[in-house]
Amino acid sequence: MADTTETLEDRLSRIHRALSDEQFDAVDDVLGDLEPAEIALLLESLPPAARIQLWERVPGEVDGEVLLHVHDEVRSTLLDDMDHAEIVAATSSLDTTDLAEIFEDLPQQVAEDMLRSMDELQRNRLQETLSFEEDSAGRLMRTDTIAVRADVSLETVRRFLRWKETVPDNTHSLMVVDRNGFFVGVLPLARLVSNDPEMAVADLMDDEVDGIQVTMHSREVATLFQTHDLVSAPVVDEAGLLLGRIVIDDIVDVIRENSEQALMNMAGLDEEEDLFAPVMPSAKRRAVWLGINLLTAFLAAWVIGRFEDALDKIVALAVLMPIVASMGGIAGSQTLTLAIRGLALGQISRTNSSWLLRKEIGIAALNGVLWSLVVAVLAVLWFGSIGIGIIIATALVINMLAAGVAGIIIPLMLKRSGIDPALSGSVILTTVTDVVGFMAFLGLATLFLL
Repeated sequence: MADTTETLEDRLSRIHRALSDEQFDAVDDVLGDLEPAEIALLLESLPPAARIQLWERVPGEVDGEVLLHVHDEVRSTLLDDMDHAEIVAATSSLDTTDLAEIFEDLPQQVAEDMLRSMDELQRNRLQETLSFEEDSAGRLMRTDTIAVRADVSLETVRRFLRWKETVPDNTHSLMVVDRNGFFVGVLPLARLVSNDPEMAVADLMDDEVDGIQVTMHSREVATLFQTHDLVSAPVVDEAGLLLGRIVIDDIVDVIRENSEQALMNMAGLDEEEDLFAPVMPSAKRRAVWLGINLLTAFLAAWVIGRFEDALDKIVALAVLMPIVASMGGIAGSQTLTLAIRGLALGQISRTNSSWLLRKEIGIAALNGVLWSLVVAVLAVLWFGSIGIGIIIATALVINMLAAGVAGIIIPLMLKRSGIDPALSGSVILTTVTDVVGFMAFLGLATLFLL
């Protein structure tokens, strides 16, 4: 177990010094104290050359677990550094669920050889897992489930467990099925060991537990675990046949990945992007969203150009113009962030979206009036024109109201269109607040000051 008082930065410094000085024994000492997930984090935090050096020092027995914990793009670079035999050795110790997570990243020849080397049961389990959608419960579930029948006694179950000698990791309950394998409930291990062995499983099982549909999206599964404080849950097909189980360890990974995805999407980035990826691939990925942003910037510039005469005659308009757009953008971003979070958590629906819209309009109106008065006073003191003060105050209220409405409407529309609001919502919102802000401010100035 690693020293919990040592920070990632400290470990990186030690690794860098040891690699630079070719003190490989010191590198091995650091790696020997770390869990696979911690090694994965170190690998993701190193530039390419140092990353490969460190990867070559990672003990072979944990290679598979480390590959499982790194992001896809980093995993690809590590696999490229391994030969056929090394990849097979690293992945052979992974269970079906874990192997399925990285199987499609393996070189084709390696994947084919692994399938041929498996027995029929392993091969069928892997192919069944791969048949499910990537972000579904089927990809998360473990097939090492212990199932017992409801009509047997606790003593029979105990004898069965003694015969097996071991139980799968993170087993807190046994799944209960009928004679045909359909899920009917769970038997907590605490009840199994603390009650009369002659009692039937049916008398002690919890039959109010619902199975998770194998096709359910992983985000919905994570929400169920969070809202019901689950540590494990059964997975069933449409007919109710027990297929496997999902445990909290896997859900923690889902929650982390979803958080990273939301954060990266808001900047138009790929959540799997390697921080230390080569310049050209990274530049290509980011260029797309920069191009889209450029188009929206030209739209705002076109609006400004329509009021060229007003800007030529009243210089104060050019000075104050960014204030209107900036205030609207900030207000809209606040609303947009709350809306995206609410959609992700399932808190926003058709039944409450109109109420939420009215609330945001009210907030925008109050803040708009408050800050428009402040800006109006400052504008009058600065330029000595009451007209400019009134116009910028009015434009500010209009833009903040538009921002509040857009911050709710945009993510709802994107969600219904099947587009991730976190990915494109901010670009659209910025366009709306810029165009509305400039048009309101410059339009009012043209009408009343010229």
